[in-house]
Amino acid sequence: MSVLDAITGRRNIKAFKPDAIREKDVRAWLAAASYAPNHRMTEPWRVLFVGPETRGRLKHKTDFGGAPLVIAIFSKSATTALERDENVMATACFVQNFMLAAHEAGAGTFWSSLGAAAHNREILGASESEDVIGLFGIGYPAEIPAVKPRTPIEDKITSLP
Repeated sequence: MSVLDAITGRRNIKAFKPDAIREKDVRAWLAAASYAPNHRMTEPWRVLFVGPETRGRLKHKTDFGGAPLVIAIFSKSATTALERDENVMATACFVQNFMLAAHEAGAGTFWSSLGAAAHNREILGASESEDVIGLFGIGYPAEIPAVKPRTPIEDKITSLP
């Protein structure tokens, strides 16, 4: 699979097969994701494997599509607003790398912002200064959603003299 095929073929999976996903594979995708660009090599991400008890307390309306594994990804705290933005952007790159690595291996991911809610931050043990980038269901897709139309990139490009 080419990088372009991985980028254009990846979808947010909403229904997973019950088949277990190997933690060893997930850790390999996370290791690959750690090559994401990050200012001053801060590597601002933190990964939490979410167990069944915690997952149940999160009360996700579809239980993450029945994904066999759920992780949370956090961005570490910062001393300035600019550093916080840099950390969040780097962690988003980490997440994209992770999702592409999973997709290339035939697995899928479901990205939920559920972790940003105050009561869920507490359940996840997020520190006051951390950003919860998302909760991610991971597994093998039971179905893959169709491509949604995108705005032509030409409509998004401008230039300055």
